[in-house]
Amino acid sequence: MLKNPRNVLKRLATEKIEATGSDIEPAALTEIYCGHDPVVDIVAVHGLNGDAFRTFTSKTLGQCWLSDPDMLPRDLPSCRVLTFSYPATVANVLGKTSSDRILQHAQTLVAELVADRELADAVDRPIIFVCHSLGGILALVYSASRTGNRIEHLRSIFVSTYGILFLATPHGGSDKAKLGSFAQKLVDSFVPTKMVDTSPQLVASIETGSEVLQEITDNFVPLMKRFCMYFFWEQHKTDLITKYDYVVEQSSAAPILDNTDRAGLPYDHRSICRFASRAAPGYRIVAAALRRYVRDAPDIVAQRWEDEKSMMQSLRMTEARELQHSRPPLYDAGKA
Repeated sequence: MLKNPRNVLKRLATEKIEATGSDIEPAALTEIYCGHDPVVDIVAVHGLNGDAFRTFTSKTLGQCWLSDPDMLPRDLPSCRVLTFSYPATVANVLGKTSSDRILQHAQTLVAELVADRELADAVDRPIIFVCHSLGGILALVYSASRTGNRIEHLRSIFVSTYGILFLATPHGGSDKAKLGSFAQKLVDSFVPTKMVDTSPQLVASIETGSEVLQEITDNFVPLMKRFCMYFFWEQHKTDLITKYDYVVEQSSAAPILDNTDRAGLPYDHRSICRFASRAAPGYRIVAAALRRYVRDAPDIVAQRWEDEKSMMQSLRMTEARELQHSRPPLYDAGKA
């Protein structure tokens, strides 16, 4: 549906859109709720042009459903909730060095989580990610590569992760065109059309960004069976300045996979994770999914850690034997 051109011009003249990365938000992990003796860490990760609080905060009432006492803490009192902030402007995430930047943000997320949990003596506490848009990509990018034996402290996040809720996150499979279209729509959501039309650098960065998304989603496919996953898609079209459209199509946001859950939420791409109250459409679905994960995660993750410790002990013994056999025999001076 095309919009009134006169209204579009008026909006472009008055709306301030941060697209160049002039205001850089430092990467940080923040605890926003902690129940008594929590059994699970819920980690929220925002998407493009979002931030750790605004992305999950209702525009109408100004309350964050992840920390408001009458919302998630009421339904899940035994959890701890953290949000991860990182520079998420178009230029920072889909720029020329987008591959490096996404990896750097993912490394920081994992490092922050590891440090936080080590200081809290909760290294083996289960983790559930709640991710909006590109935040889901960020949460996953490090999982595939952090499986080496010599980085056990980083691998602990992989072992402890039980479930992931994807809120309008693209899963394009091998269809690069879909990911490219997603990247373009993301830019359309936050950048004036005139700027896109006159900035070849930004257009080029979209193409680069879509290639990065493709690589990440391909790497994650083999790991999908390990996690409990719930895919949510946007049921309302987003205001893209010159038209209304879905930023992430249902087929991309909610792939049909065995042993996964799928549901549409009656929101556009920007507001899909901004529940205004416990009675808001979709909140009960999300809260119920999190409650199931919180209920089931402790036993499953505890068993994973038992298996992990056994595997690491076996690997250390194998490495010790290999090291012993690789040493040269001692020189016997008496036989010289």
